[in-house]
Formats: sequence, structure tokens, C-alpha cells
Amino acid sequence: MARKKKTEAEVQKDNSERWLLTYSDLITLLMVFFVVLYAMSNVDAQKFRAIAESLNKALGGGRPAAMEINEKPGGPQIMGESTPSYSSDTPDDKSMQNFKLEQTSIEEIKQKLDKYAAENNIQNKLVSSIEERGLVVSITDTLLFDSGSAVITVKAHEILGKISKVLLDMPNYIKVEGHTDNVPINTQQFLSNWELSVLRATNVLQILAGEGHISPDRLSATGYGEYRPIASNIDEAGRARNRRVDLVILRTKYDVIEPGSEQDAMPEGGSEQSATPEPSNE
Repeated sequence: MARKKKTEAEVQKDNSERWLLTYSDLITLLMVFFVVLYAMSNVDAQKFRAIAESLNKALGGGRPAAMEINEKPGGPQIMGESTPSYSSDTPDDKSMQNFKLEQTSIEEIKQKLDKYAAENNIQNKLVSSIEERGLVVSITDTLLFDSGSAVITVKAHEILGKISKVLLDMPNYIKVEGHTDNVPINTQQFLSNWELSVLRATNVLQILAGEGHISPDRLSATGYGEYRPIASNIDEAGRARNRRVDLVILRTKYDVIEPGSEQDAMPEGGSEQSATPEPSNE
């Protein structure tokens, strides 16, 4: 019996549906592609290492050390011979270790100074605190000077000598910052609070470098006058807190000075002197 020929309409129908085959193949390939990507992103490190070694042997490689697998964020990675391996002792790790060591050193110094202040009943006048920039040792002006004077008292020499011994072996830079209250001063010696704050800071610096034997290249003196208060100047208690000299033991990340750059950004209302001092005769 002769085979019945397809009509022209049937042939056209068959041709119009052939695109479905191509479309279904494409969808299948896409699905396989994404499955492979998912499998690669969740590969087990041990299985990955075993596969790498098997491939190395199958391809005739007699040097299993030519391929190294490192477990880093984002999944295991294959490192070639010329690619340095990912070390656990990275610069970031070293920076963190140095930070922790410095933090421990700062905390130990704070404990020693707090202990000295408590033993001498001056814990309200010699106060230390740890800030982002480092250890700040605030000394009330009455521990160091007579009213309106920048001359360091006999008792202050003893206090600064004790502080110097604690800071002597620490390599960090030290900023000596002078501060006043907002009561105007206009004498023959001091035309403003700036002059008074700068000279007080400089005289303290002289004691640290001279009698305290702290290396002068670690020291600088700054006078801020009345423009860096830590309390309100409305009452006497607040003004007494603002009249102070701060010793700032800077963290190492703040004491890097680029050649030709200013040592410190001086805000408006501040006056700074960096000194390589001679021992004080006061």
C-alpha cells in the first residue's frame, strides 16, 4: 500500500514547531551551566584537593606540590607555582598584633599613673584616659603652677619626675598641650591666654626632657588657650577643670610625619611650638 504523502499544510506545521527543539536544548544547557556554577561555589576543600591531585597524576605530573589549594573567602582557590601562597601572617594581621601590643602598653602606663595619683591623693587632679589618639594625662594647673604663672612649682618637679620615669621607655611621641579657662588675662608678661598656655606647655616639656631624660625628638609643645575646654566655663568648678596641661602619648599611627609636611594640623584658636629643648633651670 502506498504511503500517503503529507499535505502542504502538514509540512508547514512540522517546520513551524522545530524551534521548540532548539529552545528546549538551550534551556537544558542553561540549567546545567547554573548547576555547575552552584557546585563550584560550594565545593568541599578536601574533595577539591583530591580532584586536583588526581588530575595532576592523570596528566603525567610528577610534582604534586605544583598545585596548592588555599581556603580563602569565596571558596578554595588553586595557586600555581609562581603565585605566592596566602599567608596567615598578612600585613593586616601584623597591624592588629602591633595595635594590641601598644594597647596593652598604654593600659599598663595608665594603671601605673592612676596608682601613683591614688597613693598621693591627687586622683582628681591627675587624671588619665585612653582616647583614639592615645593616652591623655590631664594635670590640673594647681598641681604645676601658681595662679596666673607659668613657673613650675617645686612640688610639680616631683610629680613630673615620676611621670617621666613611667614614660621614659615608651617610644611614642608625646604632645604637651597647655589649656586655660576663658577668663581674660592681660599682664606685662602675658597679653592673652594663648601666651600663658604655650609657655606653660613649654616649661613642662623642658622638665620632661631635662630632668626626666625623655628624648627631645619625641616631644612637642602646643598652646590652645581657652579654645579646647573639657567643661563649661560658667562656674569655677568648670573653669578649674579647663585650666590644665595634657600629656598626650600618641599612638604610633598618629606619629608618622611625612618629610616637608606640617607636624600637626593646627585648628583656629591654637598656637603650637615644637621644640628641641635645653634642660630647664627652673
